[in-house]
Amino acid sequence: MSSYRPISNLATASKVIERVFLNRLRPQLLQSRNFSRLQSAYRHGHSTETALLHVLNGVYTAADQKVTVLVGLDISAAFDTINHDVLLKRLEEWFGVCSAAASWLSSYLRDRHQFIKLCCHSSPVMPCDSGVPQGSVLGPVLFTAYTSPVSELIESFGVCCHQFADDTQLYMSMNATDTAPALNQLTRCSAAVQQWFLQNDVQLNAGKSEVILLGTATQLRSVANVTTVNIAGSSLPVAAKLKSLGVVIDSHLRFDVHVREVAKSCNHHIRALRHVHKLLSDETAQTIACSIVSSRLDYCNAILYGAPESSLSKLQRTQNNLARVVC
Repeated sequence: MSSYRPISNLATASKVIERVFLNRLRPQLLQSRNFSRLQSAYRHGHSTETALLHVLNGVYTAADQKVTVLVGLDISAAFDTINHDVLLKRLEEWFGVCSAAASWLSSYLRDRHQFIKLCCHSSPVMPCDSGVPQGSVLGPVLFTAYTSPVSELIESFGVCCHQFADDTQLYMSMNATDTAPALNQLTRCSAAVQQWFLQNDVQLNAGKSEVILLGTATQLRSVANVTTVNIAGSSLPVAAKLKSLGVVIDSHLRFDVHVREVAKSCNHHIRALRHVHKLLSDETAQTIACSIVSSRLDYCNAILYGAPESSLSKLQRTQNNLARVVC
C-alpha cells in the first residue's frame, strides 16, 4: 500500500496549454544563473548518459591517487510533496517569473482535486494541497526549479554532486590512508541537505540511500576497514554495487554486473520474439527488435568505454543472437 503513487489523468487540452507555457518558461529557467548547472534532466544536450559520464569522469580523474565515495540519495515521493507557496516564491525570486505568468502558474497548481476509480467504484474526492500533477508536462521542470538551490548548498561543503530530476548523487575523493576528514565532511554535508529538504517539505529517505567506494583494487584494500558511512543520521553499509539511473556501478568499475543484467533482460525478450516471429512480418520483427532489445544495448553504452573485453563480448553475443532471430 505504501508504494502506490497517484498518476493524474489530465485532459489533452490541458497538456497542450501546458506545452505552450513550457516553451516560454523553459528558456527563462535555463538562461538564469540560478538554475543548477549540475541538473541534467529536461535540458537539451543533457541525458542520463551525460550525467553518469560527468560523475564517472570525476571518479576516473581521481583514481590514480585517491578512492571515491559515491552516495545515491533517495527522496520519498518527491513530486508529491512540493509546497506551492515555496515554489511560486522561488520562481519569482530566483527566476523572475512574476505578474501574469506567476498568476497562471498559481491557478494551475492550486485547487486541484483527485479521486481513485476502480471499475464502477470511486473514492471520495480529496484536495491536492501540495505537489505537482504526476504525468503532467510542467511538473518535472517545476521540480528541477524547486530543488535548484540544493546543488549550491552541497558544493559549499566541498562535495561534488550531480542531479537528474529527483536522483541526487554525492561523491567525494579521499586519501585511502586517511578517510576520516572526507567522511566527516560528507556526513555534515548530507545532514545539511536533509535539513534543507525538510525546510522545503521534501523528505530525504536516508535509510534507503546507498553508498559505494570506487577505486583500484589496491586502494579498496586500503579502505577495507570502512564498512559504514554516516549519511543524514543513518549509518549506511558500504555496498559492492550501486544502481544509478538504470546503470549498475560496481566498486572496481568493471561493469560486469551491469552487463550481466542487460544481457539477461535482452535474452528474455529475444526468446519471446523467437516464439512469435513466425507470426510477424520481417519489418515488424525488426521494429520490435530495435525498440525492445537494441534500445537496452544502446542505453548509456558510452560508460562501457574501457570495460574488459569479457564484459563487452557478452553484449556482442546478445546482439548476434538478436540478429539471428530477426533474420
